[in-house]
Amino acid sequence: MTSVPGVGKVMAFTLLSELPELGDLNRRQIAALVGVAPINRDSGKLTGKRRIRGGRHRVRTVMFMAMLSAIQCNPVFKQFYERLKAQGKLPKVALIACMCKMIVMLNTMVKNQEPWREKTA
Repeated sequence: MTSVPGVGKVMAFTLLSELPELGDLNRRQIAALVGVAPINRDSGKLTGKRRIRGGRHRVRTVMFMAMLSAIQCNPVFKQFYERLKAQGKLPKVALIACMCKMIVMLNTMVKNQEPWREKTA
């Protein structure tokens, strides 16, 4: 996991200790478990806002700080973040979307036992 630019020892240890399901779940389940998946608040004809909630707050907190670093040093996440902001997304919404992308990538890397490759990201 530490082969990904922006993921350090603290985040790797946090994911290993707080998220033992990493590598066993699919992309939607792991994003919901961490709490970075957008949850809709719809009822009948009412369409509410999509918000994140629930999940494991310790993992989400560490991922937030790691993503602040990753959008500075990782070109994949920096490009994704800038593209979302150019589309009109708020900075924090774009950051959460990057967090969701990162946990899905890390889950796939652990599942396939592969190191970071920028080309496939």
